[in-house]
Amino acid sequence: MCTSIVEIVGVEGVAKRGDAWFPLREAVVAYDHARHAPAADVITLDFINTGLEPGARAGIELTLESAKELRAALDRAIIAAEFEEAEVRGKGAKSTLIEAA
Repeated sequence: MCTSIVEIVGVEGVAKRGDAWFPLREAVVAYDHARHAPAADVITLDFINTGLEPGARAGIELTLESAKELRAALDRAIIAAEFEEAEVRGKGAKSTLIEAA
C-alpha cells in the first residue's frame, strides 16, 4: 500500500558521496515501503540536487521510532544552536545599558 505521504523542502547544505561533497538543493521526506531497510514501512529522507547527475543523492530509511528520536534530537540541537547564536552574536540578548530617566 502506497501512503502518498511526501513532503519536499528546499535546503542549503552539502552531502558526501564517496570521497566527494556535493551541494544540496532539496530534501524529500516520505513514509512508504522500505526499499532496503529490514522493515515494512519507513520514513525516508532523500537529500538531493536535481541540477546534478542522478547519483547526487544521499538517501536514508528510518523506522518510525528512529525518525521520532531523530526529530527530537534535531529539536534539541536547534534550540541549543539558537540560544548559542543569541548569546554569541547578540541576537535577542538583553541589553546591559541603563537608560537615563
